[in-house]
Amino acid sequence: MSGGVDSSVCALILKNQGYEVIGVFMQNWDDYLNNDKLGHLKNHNEQCNVYKDFSDAKKIADLLNIKIYKIDFIKDYWNKVFKYTIKQYKKGLTPNPDILCNKYIKFDKFLNYAKNKFNADYVAMGHYATIKTIKGVKYLGMSKDTDHDQTYFLCGLEQKQINDIVFPIGKYTKDEVRKIAKENNLPVWNRKNSTGICFIGERKFNDFLENYISTKEGEIKEIETNKTISKHKGIMYYTLGQNKDLGLSGCTERKFVCKKDIKNNILYVCNKKNIDKYLGSEQCIVQNFNWINSKAPINSSVYIRFRHRQKLIKGNFSIKNNKIILNYAKTYAVTPGQYAVLYQGKICLGGGEIEKILK
Repeated sequence: MSGGVDSSVCALILKNQGYEVIGVFMQNWDDYLNNDKLGHLKNHNEQCNVYKDFSDAKKIADLLNIKIYKIDFIKDYWNKVFKYTIKQYKKGLTPNPDILCNKYIKFDKFLNYAKNKFNADYVAMGHYATIKTIKGVKYLGMSKDTDHDQTYFLCGLEQKQINDIVFPIGKYTKDEVRKIAKENNLPVWNRKNSTGICFIGERKFNDFLENYISTKEGEIKEIETNKTISKHKGIMYYTLGQNKDLGLSGCTERKFVCKKDIKNNILYVCNKKNIDKYLGSEQCIVQNFNWINSKAPINSSVYIRFRHRQKLIKGNFSIKNNKIILNYAKTYAVTPGQYAVLYQGKICLGGGEIEKILK
């Protein structure tokens, strides 16, 4: 229980269904221990304060007449999620810590803790996802709310984890969840959606990264002319396809980040009219792919999502040297370090890191 509306309604639904429910509040980040000094928003103490979150979670637990406990995996989060995230940023890649958090913390460390400490039969989370049973086998399914569907972030889960999870709000939309909370007088019914990095919260991202990565100024060049048009503060602050906050106020045409030369510390941008040439792709290699149900399906036709909330893209896959080759309809800004997640129908098959673009 995080203190938000989703986990609160999750507990309410299970309680009404007759389950014995225990609430657990998880803290995985500590500003002081993790040297998190730069990048805090003005409203940080009001919106992202762990003590306020726990206070809200406890109020809900008291209203529902369930016990609540507070635990932390601060060290595990740092070692399993954050160190890797910083390592990838230093390489100029764009990692996804939320996927790692689900894989290694929420549905590994926490799941095992709940089973061992409380003898829990299941762990329930307020994710917008479903568990579908087909011929006796459980699969990760998409939620009713396609706009808030979170299966992209759950692509690193395994079959054994799926067997021990329930997602009570997966059959509702976000609006319906808020309505349930309001009708049952839960005071968090209109609490704003959480954003930012999992368990860290909203930050001025460039300033936040400065806590852990030294800045290194370099050139920004037009890829069409190889002309230097500005300076960047550090390649790790930019991602492919980015067209805002580039510091190119003097340019008459809109520019898009299209290439990172890590070796020479050069950031390349292109004009909007050339994004098809410099940012479009139809094939990529995906490494360390996780098949949620242990193996690849026989049918290689899939739908692909390269970013959360991105529309599903039709494609197919093949396997070569334990890596996945994806072919897909032309898509823009497919980015190394991010995840490609595959679907068939409403079932999420799994996902892996984009290693490189082939064409």
